[in-house]
Amino acid sequence: MKLLIASLLILISTVSQSLSSDRDPAIESLKQRIAMHFTGRKPTRWGEIVPGVRTRLATELKVIALTLDACGSARGKGVDARLMDFLVREKIPATLFINARWIDANPELFRQLAANPLFEIANHGLRHKPASVNGRSVYGIDGTSDVGELVEEIELNARKIETITGKRPKLYRSGTAYYDEVAVEIANALQHEVAGYSVLGDAGATYTAAQVKAALLRSVAGDVLLCHMNHPESGTGPGIISAVPELKRRGFTFVRMSDLPLK
Repeated sequence: MKLLIASLLILISTVSQSLSSDRDPAIESLKQRIAMHFTGRKPTRWGEIVPGVRTRLATELKVIALTLDACGSARGKGVDARLMDFLVREKIPATLFINARWIDANPELFRQLAANPLFEIANHGLRHKPASVNGRSVYGIDGTSDVGELVEEIELNARKIETITGKRPKLYRSGTAYYDEVAVEIANALQHEVAGYSVLGDAGATYTAAQVKAALLRSVAGDVLLCHMNHPESGTGPGIISAVPELKRRGFTFVRMSDLPLK
């Protein structure tokens, strides 16, 4: 795997510099190279926690990481401005997992968030698909159909983010946060750690504010909290805003997910 990653670094660098289309030669070369390496690999695991998914901060310190997804679906293309203003005002860092569809729908807002040092921009995929090498589905959503589509799902959004911000994302969370173990290895080969979670904060922005608050208040040292930033109509924002002061009172501090090693 180390040799694969080393050999792919040059290809990935070339891909990042080539901005012509989704079908440029550098992307195609990268897809072919990774597909060749993983030929014959058949996944045996499927879920939110499979080998290689990082779900916690590797620390005993009383810190937690707030992560906020933005998928760009038809019912969630905006942002909870009150929540984001609260985080900025209270100086609460967060890791923002951004999908390409959301970036396209909110280009100026994306630039503003990316320019704020409180926030770390992470990769939430090109089309918000579960990470699969054989098209496995979950919640009625088809996963990436093969290795090539998975490479596109990760790499093209990484390239989009890097082009706009000047920084390549380090973390990847798939649409639905589902993976097979081969897909996790491919994400690693594309220079991403796969970012899971240990606290389900809002269940896809379906929780009430009271449920979000209760979920977050169950946090312990090293937890990674999963919530959403693109559903202002939901209870997510009010729940986070209500929980944060109590978490701080209990002695917790907030960090971005890549501020500490992951496990």
